Amino acid sequence: MVKSQWSFKTAVELSAALAAKKVSAVELAEDAIARIERHDAKINAICVRDFERGLAAARIADAELARGVKKPLLGIPVTVKESYNVAGLPTTWGIPAQKDFIPAEDALAVTRVKDAGGVVLGKTNVPLGLGDWQSYNEIYGTTHNPFDLGRTPGGSSGGSSAALAAGYGPLSLGSDIGGSLRVPAFHCGVYAHKPTFALVPGRGHTPPPLQPLPLDRDLAVVGPMARSAADLSLLLDTIAGPDPLEAGKGYQLALPPPRHAALKGFRVLVIDTDPLMPTDKVVRGTIDALAANLGKAGVAIERNSPLLPNFAETTRLYMRMLMSFLAAGFPPETYAGAQAAAAALPAGATSLAAERLRGIVQSHRDWLMDEAARGRLRAQWRELFKTYDAVICPIMPTPAYPHDHSAEQEKRRIRIDDKDYVYPDQLAWPGIATLPGLPSTAIPTGFAPDGLPVGVQIVGPWLEDRTTLKLAELIEREFGGFKPPPMFDD
Repeated sequence: MVKSQWSFKTAVELSAALAAKKVSAVELAEDAIARIERHDAKINAICVRDFERGLAAARIADAELARGVKKPLLGIPVTVKESYNVAGLPTTWGIPAQKDFIPAEDALAVTRVKDAGGVVLGKTNVPLGLGDWQSYNEIYGTTHNPFDLGRTPGGSSGGSSAALAAGYGPLSLGSDIGGSLRVPAFHCGVYAHKPTFALVPGRGHTPPPLQPLPLDRDLAVVGPMARSAADLSLLLDTIAGPDPLEAGKGYQLALPPPRHAALKGFRVLVIDTDPLMPTDKVVRGTIDALAANLGKAGVAIERNSPLLPNFAETTRLYMRMLMSFLAAGFPPETYAGAQAAAAALPAGATSLAAERLRGIVQSHRDWLMDEAARGRLRAQWRELFKTYDAVICPIMPTPAYPHDHSAEQEKRRIRIDDKDYVYPDQLAWPGIATLPGLPSTAIPTGFAPDGLPVGVQIVGPWLEDRTTLKLAELIEREFGGFKPPPMFDD
């Protein structure tokens, strides 16, 4: 098999090649399809194929290119997380009872991708109910990490991250409430962007069989995944902007420009660990190396600051608010069990597991108290970003770990430098940006000694998505970015 020159190009590069007539949209679609057919029996990233309609869209794109039509994604292959509605394809969220649910219309973000000329080739695998950092379910099976098939690709957008790493097109749509964009990007060595809360409308990214109506989903966002930072901006610009069904709500796309155009202007606070959820020596090492490199490039680096909100306090708040939101969809018997367990908690229990239980059953009054605390937290972040332009910090405490499909996540453990920690406590690092609704860009920074990808997240000020994306782009340009998995670099 002759290696294609297009398989690992970025969307920006492919757009230029299409415009220069060096390649056709059909050829790009056929190349991605060939890679899926050649490799996906091992990876299992694409759970629903849509090749026939994808090739038809590519033929339309070629006709438009021939006429000189200009669209941001014209002719670019795209994959879509299974949790997005795509008309005529199943949307299950990995829930066996919903395996036959077929939406009649596309999610708004999918519509915008197609209107921009994107060629959708299929849907990517997810965990049950999008509730894990591993991507497996009874309907579609397990997705494997292209860098080590015995390990997780991350979740819940794990199918998307694996598809990008394996060369199944340069762009994918994902979502994030507990790190579901950033964690799989970290584990598969690709890029992702968690937008400012409510910047991208989520209509049609809806648990089946609910109607795809506009609604406020606290903490949850939808966003872009790619193999380069510039591609994140390209896809974000395509899908962002208010939902036309919600007049007066959401944010216009006229976001502030990046604070700086070169590395030398940036002021960055770098955090590498915290006693509440320590990171292992590999993650700390990559952050230390990045901080040193940025310092040499002229970035003003600081390693601690009293302006940073208390990590332990805000993590406990996040656990409560996250579980309060998620628990609304729990089956009655699950909710009743949580009520009994919460009632048995000692009054002084301060573990993150205890806070998750309290969140599941908290009253509306308690939630309003927490919402007030979140308002104060946002004010703290505003103060911090008067001094700093961005915060670089971990996404997860370790590189990708072996598959663990044991039923009760609270009983799972994650190994960090020879010590075990509670698996769901890893929510702490994604939560640093999720709870206040801040933009966060996940970037790869290299590899662990065993070849597994590592990376960081760049957290920025409210609505200043272009600042974190620009810093990601500058880091990529200066120090490198995505590298294909050796097993699938063909």
